[in-house]
Amino acid sequence: MSTGPAEPGASPASSAPTLVDGGSAERQGATLGQRVGDWMLADLEDRVPHQAPHGRPRPEHTRHPWYRVVCLTGVDYFSTIAYQPGIAVLAAGLLSPLATLVLVALTLFGALPVYRRVAQESPHGEGSIAMLERLLSFWKGKAFVLVLLGFAATDFLITITLSAADATAHVVENPHVPASWDEHPVLITLVFIAALGVVFLRGFSEAIGVAVVLVLAFLGINAVVITVGLVDVATHPDLVLEWGNLLTARHGDIWTMLGISALVFPQLALGMSGFETGVAVMPQIRGDEADTEQRPTGRIRGARKLLTTAALIMSGYLLTSNVVVTLLVPHAELEPGGEANGRAIAYLAHHYLGDGPGTVYDMATIAILWFAGASAMAGLLNLIPRYLPRYGMAPDWARAVRPLVLVLLAIAAIVTWLFDADVDAQGGAYATGVLVLMTSGAVAVTLAARHARQSWRTLGFGLVAAVFAYTTASNVVERPDGVKIAGVFIGLIIAVSAYSRVRRAFELRVTEVELDAKAEKFLRDTARRAIRLVANEPGTRDAVEYEDKTRQVVRDNDLRDEGDVVFVEVTVIDPSDFAGSLRVRGEVLHGQWRVLRVEASSVPNALAALTLAARDLTGKVPHIYFEWTEGNPVGQFLRFVFFGAGEVAPVTREVLRRAEPDRARRPHVHVG
Repeated sequence: MSTGPAEPGASPASSAPTLVDGGSAERQGATLGQRVGDWMLADLEDRVPHQAPHGRPRPEHTRHPWYRVVCLTGVDYFSTIAYQPGIAVLAAGLLSPLATLVLVALTLFGALPVYRRVAQESPHGEGSIAMLERLLSFWKGKAFVLVLLGFAATDFLITITLSAADATAHVVENPHVPASWDEHPVLITLVFIAALGVVFLRGFSEAIGVAVVLVLAFLGINAVVITVGLVDVATHPDLVLEWGNLLTARHGDIWTMLGISALVFPQLALGMSGFETGVAVMPQIRGDEADTEQRPTGRIRGARKLLTTAALIMSGYLLTSNVVVTLLVPHAELEPGGEANGRAIAYLAHHYLGDGPGTVYDMATIAILWFAGASAMAGLLNLIPRYLPRYGMAPDWARAVRPLVLVLLAIAAIVTWLFDADVDAQGGAYATGVLVLMTSGAVAVTLAARHARQSWRTLGFGLVAAVFAYTTASNVVERPDGVKIAGVFIGLIIAVSAYSRVRRAFELRVTEVELDAKAEKFLRDTARRAIRLVANEPGTRDAVEYEDKTRQVVRDNDLRDEGDVVFVEVTVIDPSDFAGSLRVRGEVLHGQWRVLRVEASSVPNALAALTLAARDLTGKVPHIYFEWTEGNPVGQFLRFVFFGAGEVAPVTREVLRRAEPDRARRPHVHVG
């Protein structure tokens, strides 16, 4: 049997934000503030109150073939072509093509196998964070997830700000734009970010159709520009000879060059930004008719095709674009203030195709860069509510799209202002977020392979994890801005999480109560007289224990006799969990003592939920009896917050007070 109301405060079920207009704004006599509040929180009623720790999207949303969904990944992944080659040349100089070759090798033989395994292990779009959450339990698992969320926030937020900043670079460098615009890059970038916010405040609906058009247009025009550049290189072999001579003069033999390339390639890691997005969009992929939510074999196969196709396309574009930029764009133009800074391929488009086609390139690039921000925003709106509200580590409004959009826009505006809308300055922060997530993915699949006793895969994935760890460490040393920003995000997330967890500790935190047949019979039998529940912390569980406990309850509460009592024993399984269902099992011990056994994350919240369920089942307001716990009240409160126990009686009473404001219907709490 199930009974009891659902508790708000857990993660949304959908993988992409869906805004629905509630009817509360139409209430007669509502004030302007009430109407605004109703509009801001309208989609809360469309969110599932609670779901399992690895919740999945609702099955009714439209799914698409994998080759269309790859474009949804591509607006983030492929858009880096607009700025990655220039950043690569600034970082690696003449070695940029060789360093890019190392990057491509790591992409195809490291990141791709890792994320094909991630897709298999988390087919509902949870990604590597959820894999590690399953492997790490209790508070250490929650803390680890919070840290990874900080890096994920860095990745996605810098995607928004960096993409908008690069879109600004393509605007101000266009010859048809007034020269005065060049003086206001921050303002223009903020306009792009604000426009992105307007889209999400109005409602972000199906995006795949738009993504397909943008990706095909962007890849097509890039193919034209890069091909023209390669033709120029082929018809002027002296460019290649000069490049080779300079390389030999500066770096010696090919092995030295490859060694140096291996050392500098971490700074090119922007070119691997699409793998987490590729896994996140898995719920959008149409699988086989025989797929189930437990075994979505077709969806996993489609996701693997998506990841492989995206990696191959991106690898080809990265290699060829880095070659033409290295050989054809003057290095001085790539420096801050140069015409090619943040827009190397656009520079070549204007140079080889003219201002008209170059402007078309700028428009396509601006559109996909702006939409890359939309993809990142959608990722954040899916990621944050998936974890923090479920942990009780975010206010309830964090489940709603619109308030969260405003918070994220404010943070993006601050980051843009701090970095002065500079693409190069944000590259390190972006790469740090990407690399930490990819390292976590490699570690997660290594642990999964080890758990499955796959020794060769464990070794292979372990080597990839080591390479990613080196890459991450190298990037942090070279460009510490990323870890500083991530540190700020992590600190903010932990601070907000701790405050919210304490503030929400007295919520009911139980989505439903399921009574087995014996437990239900105990409650119905006692309801014929009075429901008297005795909270008992089990010890030896022998007959003497229950006899002594019964006499103590009678004595301390001045009852006439031992009455018809039922013992309740709660076992704390994972105190770091916040909300969940309650399963109650009835037992008869020693031939006479009736006991209700419960497993939960918190003793007081479970007892409060059980008494309310007993009231709703029988129509009788129950009594529950406690004894005082010895010890410092502050210490007992901390025990409750972190270990789910502590001073149970007053906390149970407070949970009941908040859950049931009507005192006549509120279960009675007795303490002796």
